[in-house]
Amino acid sequence: MKGHAYLWFISLVATIGGLMFGFDVGIISGAIPFIQPYFGWNELQLGWGVSSILVGAILGAFGTGSLTEKYGRKSLLISVALFFAISCAGMALAHTQIFFISFRVLGGLAVGAVSVLSPMYVAEVAPPKIRGTLITIYQLAITMGILTAYLINFALHDVDNNWRWMFATGLIPSIVFFVGLFFIPESPRWLVKAGFKEKALLVMKRIGGAEFAKSELSEIEKSVEDAGSGSGLKALFDRRYRKVLILGLLLSVFVQITGINTVVDYAPKILLAAGLEIRNALLQTSLIGLVNFAFTFFAIWLIDRLGRRTFYIIGSSGMAVTLLMLAAAFHFEMNPIFTTICIMLFIAFFASCIGPAFWTLVAEMFPNRIRGQAVALASFTQWVFNFLVVLFFPYVLDALGGSFTFLFLACMSVIQLLMAWFFIKETKGKSLEEIENLWN
Repeated sequence: MKGHAYLWFISLVATIGGLMFGFDVGIISGAIPFIQPYFGWNELQLGWGVSSILVGAILGAFGTGSLTEKYGRKSLLISVALFFAISCAGMALAHTQIFFISFRVLGGLAVGAVSVLSPMYVAEVAPPKIRGTLITIYQLAITMGILTAYLINFALHDVDNNWRWMFATGLIPSIVFFVGLFFIPESPRWLVKAGFKEKALLVMKRIGGAEFAKSELSEIEKSVEDAGSGSGLKALFDRRYRKVLILGLLLSVFVQITGINTVVDYAPKILLAAGLEIRNALLQTSLIGLVNFAFTFFAIWLIDRLGRRTFYIIGSSGMAVTLLMLAAAFHFEMNPIFTTICIMLFIAFFASCIGPAFWTLVAEMFPNRIRGQAVALASFTQWVFNFLVVLFFPYVLDALGGSFTFLFLACMSVIQLLMAWFFIKETKGKSLEEIENLWN
């Protein structure tokens, strides 16, 4: 297996982590109507039960930066795959809420770590011309995991102990992910930083040929030499990197407070609040998952043509409009079908623009010297805000109503649009080292 075929193979294996990410996030949505009465949770307890995975994700993202610089990308991905499998089995067998939440937190450790490792790994092996496309495969895998979870939820809604079977099905992709990781190489950029130049050269030759490998190796070595030897927290907060680090953190905040995971995690609950019955709510949630999956293909096709900044401007504008429509649907008590259409349009703009552009930018925008810690910090930040949004959404929706809730999210989308317009620089077609110089 040589050239592009090999590159696609290793990228697809790495992005199975995204599928597990999406599955773990999405599977809870259909389990909520059955878990909540099983454990006797009120709305705040439900918010904690759903968002507990994000506590693990915060810890996983926070700890991954230093570990991946020390041990590499591949070895940590293997550990993550094991965590996924253990957490799925544990949640399926849980008989107490403490037991359930403990394994959900463990699954969160894996989700947080893979949100750092998978896109970073793909960014570090991909040639500049198709790097956006390959990282977008990671976002596609997330949406595929969410869609798979939604379809499983709908298929099992009449089965005894259905929520247990929902979580148990996650064992299958976890095992596939674990086995596949033994057939991919370590990141060549990490190999150069760790002093294994010959191994890095072999990997790059297999990916793009001898000329590509020689050119890339020269750029990587120059970048590492210019950056100096250190790469710890002191380097992370160096004045040279302040601007790009602040922008990365702001992107991480707004990707969550514009509301994507309120819809992904609570779609059936939103539709129940709009007046649908449970079976129809789960069916329409599956359709929402299908839209999420299908529109990601637009990003695969266009992200390396139109660019990341353009995606952010289009996506933020569309999300703001559809969230205003959703607020109006709740305020005027419109037909639940209109509510579903609004959610689908919102998902379409996020899936085709913001989701792919966010993960691509975060994976490629930081300099080689600090990439591990910076991607981890950005991922940690988005998981913190993901946790806060998911924790309080059921309470806010119940206490303040859908119109106020979605109006607030629309305002956040407008702010995200302004941030993209004034501060995001275009990175399409540039090598990671060229992007580093762009910020400097």
